[in-house]
Amino acid sequence: MLDNNNYNSKKWLLILSILIFSSGCDSWIPDEDPMPERMKEEVSYDYSFMGSVLGDGGLSVFGEGEKSGEGGGGIGVNSFLWRATLDTIAFMPVSTADAFGGVILTDWHSPSETKNERFKLNVYILGRTLRADGVRVAVFRQTKASNGAWRDDNVDNEAGVKIENAILTRARMLRHATLTKE
Repeated sequence: MLDNNNYNSKKWLLILSILIFSSGCDSWIPDEDPMPERMKEEVSYDYSFMGSVLGDGGLSVFGEGEKSGEGGGGIGVNSFLWRATLDTIAFMPVSTADAFGGVILTDWHSPSETKNERFKLNVYILGRTLRADGVRVAVFRQTKASNGAWRDDNVDNEAGVKIENAILTRARMLRHATLTKE
């Protein structure tokens, strides 16, 4: 059987230790504001990219919505580049599309005229503005060997650039069509 006095003294010692330790954990409040006034003027937050919760003309949570020319009130990248990419690669099966990260990955596609080769694209939209360097395309090619297995093959260096240019051209068309409606 436990000694009751010994148990009680250990319990009180533990409680006392906790109280002493927790008293040293008091919150620290500085005497003055740690951010100098000159820095406060430089700090600004732009929440306008977040758009409206209820769509066009609805309740605006953090600003007035998308800025002209940027596109993408509901996605994390430029909406013109996003839509142009999906339009341009519509003939290929899309395996992954992340509108917030700006990544579109296609599955393998074999053109009808060349059944012994197939292509795959990884498209990266790099920002919220419509710029020439705002999209990157990686092209992968495989050819069918005589035993029927697919093997990686070289891709023309200009293939990715040609697809990027097609996406940019389509994005400009979409932007122009949007601006002429307004």
